Amino acid sequence: MTGPSWRWHDDRLGEFTLRPVDPDGDAALLHRWVTHPRSAFWLMRDADQSRVAEEYRRIAAHPHHDAYLGSWRGRPGFLAERYDPAHVELVGRYDHAEGDVGMHFLCAPTDTPVHGFTRAVITTVMAWLFADPTTRRVVVEPDVRNTAVHALNAAVGFTVVGPIRKPEKDALLSVCTRDQFLAATRGDVPA
Repeated sequence: MTGPSWRWHDDRLGEFTLRPVDPDGDAALLHRWVTHPRSAFWLMRDADQSRVAEEYRRIAAHPHHDAYLGSWRGRPGFLAERYDPAHVELVGRYDHAEGDVGMHFLCAPTDTPVHGFTRAVITTVMAWLFADPTTRRVVVEPDVRNTAVHALNAAVGFTVVGPIRKPEKDALLSVCTRDQFLAATRGDVPA
């Protein structure tokens, strides 16, 4: 794999990076993360390693979906997915606007949590998405029961549109514009 494709410096926690997922090379690591009990909302608890590799090969081959491995201080620590909601996940389920980008993120389960880590991860992912000048709004659709991520989303500028039904879950659709994100993060990210 080549080096990181995105770098972000958090004033408190230091450097975060993102690089494309290597579906086969990262499969063992991702398998540990997505099957962990704390990752229940990722909906892959029963997947074996070959199924995880297959899923990320599918994403890598998809023209409207990408997966990235995130590292903190040079060590893998989170997963981010970017998708075009006009073609993936939300087709026909919400009022799509030009410049919408869908996002998923997952922090690696740990027994030694770092205060502020998850907030730094979502800020990194959002800054990465908004670094693309064509991104006007980020769209998320977490499980309605995932109250922790709803609070985190609100903290970085997301507003709730409302519940939507997806085949695999009842989701809470939320959106965040560039201006909402910059206001929530006090402009500490690249415009």
